[in-house]
Amino acid sequence: MAPVDPHSFTDSSHPFATHLSLSLYFDFASSTIQGSALLTLPIPHSGNIYLDTRSLSISSVVDPQTLAPLPFSLSPVPDPIKGQNLTISLSNHSSFLITFATSPSASALQWLSSQQTFNKTFPFVYTQCQSIHARSIFPCQDTPAARLCYSARLNVPQQLSAVMSARHVERRPPVSGEAAMACDNALWCAEGRMVEEFTMEQPIPPYLFAFAVGELGFRDVGPRTRVYAESVPAVLDGAAREFAGTEDMIRHGEKLFGPYEWERFDLLVLPPSFPYGGMENPRMVFLTPTVIKGDASGAQVVAHELAHSWTGNLISNKTNEHFWLNEGFTTYAERRIVEAVQGEEIAALNTGIGWRGLNEEMDRFKDNMEFTKLKTKQEGVDPDDVYSQVPYEKGFQFIWRIERQIGRPAFDEFLKKYIATFKFQSIDTETFLNFLKVNIPGIEKEIDLVLWTEGTGIPPDAFEPVSNTYSKIFSLAKEFIHGRMPREDEVSDWHGQEWELYLENLPKSVEASQVAALDARYRLAESKNYEVKVAFLKLAISSGCREYFGEVEKTLKEVGRMLYLRPLYTALVQGSGKEEAKILAKRVFGEAQECYHPIARGVVESILLKHL
Repeated sequence: MAPVDPHSFTDSSHPFATHLSLSLYFDFASSTIQGSALLTLPIPHSGNIYLDTRSLSISSVVDPQTLAPLPFSLSPVPDPIKGQNLTISLSNHSSFLITFATSPSASALQWLSSQQTFNKTFPFVYTQCQSIHARSIFPCQDTPAARLCYSARLNVPQQLSAVMSARHVERRPPVSGEAAMACDNALWCAEGRMVEEFTMEQPIPPYLFAFAVGELGFRDVGPRTRVYAESVPAVLDGAAREFAGTEDMIRHGEKLFGPYEWERFDLLVLPPSFPYGGMENPRMVFLTPTVIKGDASGAQVVAHELAHSWTGNLISNKTNEHFWLNEGFTTYAERRIVEAVQGEEIAALNTGIGWRGLNEEMDRFKDNMEFTKLKTKQEGVDPDDVYSQVPYEKGFQFIWRIERQIGRPAFDEFLKKYIATFKFQSIDTETFLNFLKVNIPGIEKEIDLVLWTEGTGIPPDAFEPVSNTYSKIFSLAKEFIHGRMPREDEVSDWHGQEWELYLENLPKSVEASQVAALDARYRLAESKNYEVKVAFLKLAISSGCREYFGEVEKTLKEVGRMLYLRPLYTALVQGSGKEEAKILAKRVFGEAQECYHPIARGVVESILLKHL
């Protein structure tokens, strides 16, 4: 007997549930969900079974056939990372029914008041279950090693609608007796409510469970893609234009990686508090509104989430210690799709930005190089605290190194075989390496596989991208230290990626007057592209340009994406002699934190705790 995963109470001797049937009643007044979860095992089991929970109130556990109570207990002291262990005693049972209620502080849920939404009319709630937050919505074996199918009934106010990472079955009035003990029938069947029913027939890990409830509209942008957002025409129309090329990307993905197994690829643009650029929930990708840039460049985030349909959703990392198997492969697959759709130069810029980010992560983890490895040890470590670009960009570099060694045609055949072999499975690094060595004999003699997966830092055979555009931008950035800004004719065809790469490669120690002059000419602090704006504001903070503190504050209050929060708060609080910046960071967080998702709030709190 041993834990399956350092982040889960799930025991290796216990069977994994194969199906989950959920009934969820949404109470916006209390920011809670009352629910029931019917878990089905592949075989009858006798003895204890362990489930992960966080901040859940458990009302009962019963045999679903007889409704006889089953003994259960919650560990009295919550683990700061894993939460509480729900122990249920079974006697030759193949299923059990749990009734529960979530907490207003559930880490996977963000409840938004009407004033925190685009339309300012109705409230909104959405999930973010990666990495280990599904346990705050329902009791489960919350490890990617455990894949299960599910069905769900969501009881919501009739003015609102729901979407899920699952196939929509129907929307209908509630039916008496169907609540499955989620709550009493009077509550379930109250007037003014509707039930949205969904089913997910492919087995997924719990972190891919997702829903959103609000006043939603949609636009069709392709035969397999519908864009959802709040019913605000400007948001919906902007998203439809930005993602008009999605079907083309899906077709290129199928040519590269094999059949698209999830039937639909719908997109949901969430309110600004969503903490990530995108989340690859199958059938229903969640996106930040900051990817709507107006020039279709936001489609690169969609390309990444689409690539997860093969590398991450079809094949998942077994635990978070092997997270690179999801993100390294997906970053490689994303850039192959971008190359096919937008060209080699754009893909090279994408790679260049990633290379810069990888080098910055080496500095971030200089005091704990364990997290510069691909295969990490995370016992006692919250995966949110060590989330970084390392699994993405070092993982990409490893996959790219293999491609360069054997050639693209051979690697493409290998990749298709890898996906076909392990689809709908969760694997670890050793499984991948064994498959690699069997299918590419002698590869371990050409590439130091142990150094790449278990070594710290960036291996010497990693490769900085080479392209004419990348080289030009890099040269222009080096000249800035001597006071030469790029001429307007040199940047006339630049878009967000080019400016981002330029700003990220500028020297860190530049004069405040140079930063102000650059902005006076190109208005970077006012950019509608947040990657450009944040890169510039980070430079302004490090150069001591206090006149940009107002724009920094505005940015930190209008978006909740961690890609922007982490570098801006870090820039404000790092270093000595920056008391004014530190005071600003503390004040702004105090005023803005209620608008941040709980995951993002925790990340910022850890940054402030470390430096203040």
